[in-house]
Amino acid sequence: MPIHTTAIIDERAEIHDTADIGPYVVIDGQVRVGARTRVSPYAYLSGWTEIGEDCEIHPGAVVGHPPQDLAYSGAETYCRIGNGTILREGVSVHRGTDPGTATVIGERCFLMGTAHVGHNCVVGDDVKIANGAMLGGHVSVGRGTFLGGNAGVHQFVRIGDLAMIAGMARVVMDVPPYCMTDAEGKCGGVNAVGMRRGDFSREERDDVKRALRILYRSGLAFGDAVERLSGDVETEAGRRVLEFVRTPGRRGIVGASRTAGT
Repeated sequence: MPIHTTAIIDERAEIHDTADIGPYVVIDGQVRVGARTRVSPYAYLSGWTEIGEDCEIHPGAVVGHPPQDLAYSGAETYCRIGNGTILREGVSVHRGTDPGTATVIGERCFLMGTAHVGHNCVVGDDVKIANGAMLGGHVSVGRGTFLGGNAGVHQFVRIGDLAMIAGMARVVMDVPPYCMTDAEGKCGGVNAVGMRRGDFSREERDDVKRALRILYRSGLAFGDAVERLSGDVETEAGRRVLEFVRTPGRRGIVGASRTAGT
């Protein structure tokens, strides 16, 4: 596939022969672009960035630019985009801050227009981030999670697998796997539809629902609820919830929604 004559390509870049580089694309730095990846007009790729195979980089996307972090000193840091990922118009993904660190987006992810992924984020496979949603630095997002439009996620927050974050939500604490949040970023129930579509069994769905009920509706102090949960989960999905809430984080675990039950 062609590299358009108006594209500006750094001599250090490595572009696969089957990649398609559109008009007015700028590739600045030691960027690698994988097989069959399409980079649309006016996209900007920079730094030590690796784009996987079969990706789509749409107009105006900025990938691998220096982080929005005053501590960044120009060190060699990385940005990695997994195979089959789509970055739509105006998406920005910044590379890591500290020397040798990376921002990583997994395979088959779909970032819609103007979504932002800050420095040192780790986004799992099959994640969807809707228009205008923003991840602060050092956020981790589990596989299969969906972030609604214009949601904002505070730096250092962890979001577990297959969570569903409400549109416009402000997420300032860690969200356990399989949770649906309200606009406050608090857990309002189980992402039952997502679990069914993900081929989780009825036993696994019931186990997660019971786990979240213990954590959020039992009336126990959170630490006591975690201890009770440790003797109650029966499936791998339930154990993932337990492991998540037992793992220390920088932000703590989100509370229960005031308007919804599990």
